[in-house]
Amino acid sequence: MRYHLVAFLVVAVWGSTFVFTKILLQAGMTPAQIFTFRFLIAYVLMLPCSWAMGERRWMTDNWRDELLMVALGVTGGSLYFLTENAAMLYTTATNTSLIVCSCPLFAMLLVALVYRKSERITRIKALGSIIACIGMAVVVLNGHFVLHLSPLGDALAFAACLCWAFYSLLMKAAIERYSDLFITRKVFFYGLLTIIPYFICKPEETAIFNGQWIMINGQCSMDNVQWPIIGSLLFLGIVASLLCFLVWNWVIRKLGAVVATNWVYFNPITTIVFAAWLLREPITPWFLLGTVLILLGMYLCDRRVGVRSQGV
Repeated sequence: MRYHLVAFLVVAVWGSTFVFTKILLQAGMTPAQIFTFRFLIAYVLMLPCSWAMGERRWMTDNWRDELLMVALGVTGGSLYFLTENAAMLYTTATNTSLIVCSCPLFAMLLVALVYRKSERITRIKALGSIIACIGMAVVVLNGHFVLHLSPLGDALAFAACLCWAFYSLLMKAAIERYSDLFITRKVFFYGLLTIIPYFICKPEETAIFNGQWIMINGQCSMDNVQWPIIGSLLFLGIVASLLCFLVWNWVIRKLGAVVATNWVYFNPITTIVFAAWLLREPITPWFLLGTVLILLGMYLCDRRVGVRSQGV
């Protein structure tokens, strides 16, 4: 239960990030700039933490493991955030949430395909995942069962979905040989490194300040600093990136890639709860029904895992 509680808290934080991201977008920052700042803050702060905790190695044991870290930085960092945020420009938020939050199904299939002997898809696990996915769809659609199809936007959202599914798969291999602290630091590093080609193609986004993000009229003082923007960047960098990525990798180690990734189904739930709390948006019966289905589906998945563990 402790590991599940921690997973829920991480997903709850990730579900609330839309508010802070929206503040930064309204201030003039682009999705790529937001990603770069949040990962840069997380990486800079993680360096002294790693040194203090004795994790001082810089490279993996071999070049294949180093390529694995590069893949983690791409699938869990640069490519994932770029495709997810870009999808919002071409399709609705409902479509994006529905497609991206279905990644646990693809993660389960990928893990079962690669680890055929140790991660077989049982009937109960498959049924639980399907029920949880249906519950997630009920929450996202919220009684409005109409989708506005957009081939480009939906394709980008599906690409983000596959990115996180592959991230879960690759993380299963990484945690067998390296510590959570080392892996998380490498994810931030390669996430930042692999975003550079995007800025080369988009040189207009390389400006660090535009007179609106941090300062007003090009002047910097304690009186005119935009504290909501500073606070949003710090929250996304320290809490949503540094702490959540580190803890999430630890949760994958404890619960397994499939069970941990199933908590992504809770993302729209926490988002709606957060919106109801801050924005006074109503909680509908569809939301309650979808929540029950998600809980039931996750219970079936984890119950099966628990029975197998006891048998071993």
